[in-house]
Amino acid sequence: MGSPFSLSRLWGQTFGQVFGQKASTGPATPVSVNNEACRGLDQSLPLEDCVFTVFDTELTGLNPAKDEIVSIGAVRIRNLQIIQGERFHVLVKPEMPLPKFSTLIHRITPERIGQAPALAQVLPDFLAFLNGTLLVGHYVELDMSFLSAACKRLYGQAPANPCLDTMLLAMSWQRRLQSAYCDQFDQSISYTLGSLSKRLGLPAFPSHDAMHDAMQTAYLFIYLTQKLRAMGIRTLRELHRPARSQSYGL
Repeated sequence: MGSPFSLSRLWGQTFGQVFGQKASTGPATPVSVNNEACRGLDQSLPLEDCVFTVFDTELTGLNPAKDEIVSIGAVRIRNLQIIQGERFHVLVKPEMPLPKFSTLIHRITPERIGQAPALAQVLPDFLAFLNGTLLVGHYVELDMSFLSAACKRLYGQAPANPCLDTMLLAMSWQRRLQSAYCDQFDQSISYTLGSLSKRLGLPAFPSHDAMHDAMQTAYLFIYLTQKLRAMGIRTLRELHRPARSQSYGL
């Protein structure tokens, strides 16, 4: 995988695609319906008026060319609040045998996914759940690379949803805090999801579970967004800017 800092470029490219693309003229597919909904996104919306979908995946490995998704978890944020009744969580049966090392990480066993649906059965419902919303993840490039690869394979195109990475937002917020005291960015801070959540005193969820990680990321996203709003970040367009840095190759 490339550097996580490329996510700010992914956001910019995606917004360019969303607002510059023409409506699809081919047969409707789950991903084309989602992408058509993305075209209506308004960058000038106040953050409290935006709808976000926070999601996470569990995988058989880290290579989207050969590894697979084995679980998807997602929650909805409206008015900068988690909507408890809008969740998506499913186990997925991969085509390949489940590697033992991946089970040690996410604790998903062959028995648990024995009767689970294949990804081709899951994707239509997940894309309908996304419904053109803004996507949020922690190091979201990894999850999006797998989702995009699957959609391209099954439908011929990737989801066009703009993405926000809570890791980049946390780095930007930390830079803003430190800029009042020094110019040196503190490299000692850990930006893993668990470490950030613990340091900020957020509710703790078991790690390496797609639904729990989505909830953990949602709490982190709301915390960071509220902090950035207090610093003057009020719109969707402005929230994009903190994820960009002239000092760190963005």
